[in-house]
Amino acid sequence: MPSFWELKLDLYEYQGRELFERHGLPVLSGGVATTPEEARAIAERLGGRVVVKAQVKVGGRGKAGGVKLAENAEEAVAHATNILGMDIKGHTVHKVMLTVTADIAEEYYFSYLLDRANRTFLCIASVAGGMEIEQVAEEAPDKVAKIAIDANEGVDDAKAREIVAAAGFPADVADQVAAIAVKLWQAFIAEDATLVEVNPLARTPEGRVLCLDAKVTLDANADFRHPDHEALVDQAAVDPLEQRAKEKDLNYVKLDGEVGIIGNGAGLVMSTLDVVAYAGEEFGGVKPANFLDIGGGASAAVMANGLEIVLSDPAVRSVFVNVFGGITACDEVANGIVQALSLLEQRGEQVSKPLVVRLDGNNAEVGRAILDSAANPLVQRVDTMDGAAKRAAELAAVGV
Repeated sequence: MPSFWELKLDLYEYQGRELFERHGLPVLSGGVATTPEEARAIAERLGGRVVVKAQVKVGGRGKAGGVKLAENAEEAVAHATNILGMDIKGHTVHKVMLTVTADIAEEYYFSYLLDRANRTFLCIASVAGGMEIEQVAEEAPDKVAKIAIDANEGVDDAKAREIVAAAGFPADVADQVAAIAVKLWQAFIAEDATLVEVNPLARTPEGRVLCLDAKVTLDANADFRHPDHEALVDQAAVDPLEQRAKEKDLNYVKLDGEVGIIGNGAGLVMSTLDVVAYAGEEFGGVKPANFLDIGGGASAAVMANGLEIVLSDPAVRSVFVNVFGGITACDEVANGIVQALSLLEQRGEQVSKPLVVRLDGNNAEVGRAILDSAANPLVQRVDTMDGAAKRAAELAAVGV
């Protein structure tokens, strides 16, 4: 069963360009602006013609009028004024990136990504860049090369040249593309990315190969190795619930479903998301509303904080608490749930959404007895994971 979620951080193009630059990849000089006057200063520093590009995490910027060519600083200011505040597919533009321009003779495509289905890394390369790679694969599959990358071996010069040959890059750019392939792989691994994509990877009339775009997705599960990645998060776009959860030291991610999820341990919570999504198909496509891992210490206070966050999501119609007792026994968790509901009531929080609780593992029978004795009308106990997921999805579907 495929996973229905992942913890990730999609970068804006300007952030990806800066990341590429740090890793020695050939990018155009540029800067990012939040006001027209900042755009003027950048345009004057760059000199000559510049491209002004809306910074949103969605495609179709050009068609929406979010990419404009400016002959000078005055035009750059005018374009920035028009683009800032623009709505592109529901995304408001708060920043624009300005870069110098480059004439393009040929456009290529190059990417590395985590291939979850085959549990490996994959390189996709094509000499037909500048448009969606899916479209190229459909219309001209012979122009798309897919090369599996062994995680233990990575991409050295020999592997890079294998990729270049498989994709059919012209001989006059082969050395440059191979060098870019090596550096892009190094950036991919060093930053714990799950995707780095350059479209287009362009050859200028003078024969120079440049990364004219930078699409990067980072694995947020690896944030503990990258404290500097915190600065890449767009705080203005962070979901308020996620921010509140972070302030309470909760590992919470907002999703777009109706069943609130609380579990102890990231692996168990991930499995719970999949099981709920699968069960939800029977009830009109009900999905998980969040990821929330309360960790091993499911105290009453931690459980109360978790329930408070999950229940404050207006989209949540039911909550599935899925706990496997280990170091923290199920009787402690059960007491935590009972006390948490009491704590929320004392805080003035009105709890009206049903909770489906599944306890298994250490002291599960004792924990179940505690919940039964409490006889809270909101709590429904189901002893199997599949059964509990189905019940939670059913409750969410009827909005009980």
